[in-house]
Amino acid sequence: MGVVVSRFNEMITEGLLAGALNTLKEAGIADEAITLVRVPGSFELPLAAQRLAQTGTFEAIVCLGAVIRGETPHFDYICLQASNGLREVALKYDLPVAFGLITADTVEQALARAGEERNKGSEAATSAVEMANLMKDLEADGE
Repeated sequence: MGVVVSRFNEMITEGLLAGALNTLKEAGIADEAITLVRVPGSFELPLAAQRLAQTGTFEAIVCLGAVIRGETPHFDYICLQASNGLREVALKYDLPVAFGLITADTVEQALARAGEERNKGSEAATSAVEMANLMKDLEADGE
């Protein structure tokens, strides 16, 4: 399993990462089976996900980041490009790419989605595991 996490807004993304790793562990995925890649910001998530996808060794990739709206349209550009880029990687490589990117208006909203009770990183990891299993099932059905 690949996990790509943004360092920008680290106080939020580290919570997302903790949630994702805990969920993967609960799903029976060993630490050695997880490749963790850190990128500067959410804009860089798709490129790192693509590089992992190109190896052909991952069943799914979990992407984690946090973009918080500011006073300029920068938020809109980053969110759009990150989400479009991750979609393109998933479709190009026929690989589950879980979207764990928080797009929030405030730091408080983002923190509320990266805590222990409600964690988008955990949700993204759950999605990645489910989709990886589904892809295996669909492949087996097609044989």
